[in-house]
Parts: sequence; structure tokens; C-alpha cells
Amino acid sequence: MNGAIFFSSKYGSTAQYAQWIGEATGLPVFNVKDDTIDPGKYDFLILGSPVIYFKLSIRKWVKRHLDNIENKPIIFFSVSGAPAGEKLNKWIADSLPESFISNMHHVALRGRQIPEELTYFDWIMLKIAGLANSDNEARKQEFEGFDFMDQSSIEPVLKLAEEYQLSEVYS
Repeated sequence: MNGAIFFSSKYGSTAQYAQWIGEATGLPVFNVKDDTIDPGKYDFLILGSPVIYFKLSIRKWVKRHLDNIENKPIIFFSVSGAPAGEKLNKWIADSLPESFISNMHHVALRGRQIPEELTYFDWIMLKIAGLANSDNEARKQEFEGFDFMDQSSIEPVLKLAEEYQLSEVYS
């Protein structure tokens, strides 16, 4: 099967994961800001997005291309400070159509947040969120930043991509 990687990134973590996945799979990598590439011409897609303010930044791109991608095999990787779990699942459910979510394989990857690199607005919003956060560890991360980037964490994405690529050989 012919696949491609499409990603959205704000501070670079998602872009780095997309590059690592592209290098490991040989698939082309596209930033969704370049909206001239037709995702419909690929048999399967790997989509990556950070979570910004409890929403996926790729959500508008997905909705715009939904008719072309809804029935394709999708590997979706989210990037955030939050680990896999109910909180992250809710953010995804609030961002993407249910029909799309039911057709995708989700892999949660942990990102990086360096306070000195944030816009002033994002920095202030994280401080406010930290004050309201009842989770002590998450509050500390919102105030001090974090770096969970780990190239080995893409293994589940690579395994799924290999299955999709091999399905062409065996079908």
C-alpha cells in the first residue's frame, strides 16, 4: 500500500516525530500547512498532531479532507504532555468526527514544552492552567516545562505502517 505522513506542529515535537517516522518507513512527510498535497491519492495515512488547549491542531485539516480520507486506514499519533488515557481520549473525541476516530489506530506520544520557547500568550495560559490543575505533577510540568521526546516511542506507529505496507504484497 502507498502511504504518506501528514502532520501539524506548533513548537516542533510533532514535526520531529513525523520526520523520525518518515526516515524509518521511507514514506513522504508533509506539513498540513502545505495544503496543495492531496491525501486522497494515498492508500493509508499517518497523521500527527499536537494537543493545544485541549484540542488537536490538525482538526480543521481533517474536517476539510474528511471525504477523501474517512475510509482509508489511518494511523494517528497525538503529541502532548499528557499520557495515554481518558483525558487524552476526551480531547481527541472533542476534536475529530466520531466516524473518523472509529476508523483510526491511535498512538499517544509524549512531547516537549520548553517555557522559554513559548509565545507570551501560551506561557500565560500555561501558568493559569497550572494554577487550576489539581494534579501536582501536571501542575509542575505546566510551570517548569517537560521533555518526554523519545524516538523509540514511535515503534507502535512503525509496526502498524509496516503491516499496511506489507498488506499490498500479500493481498
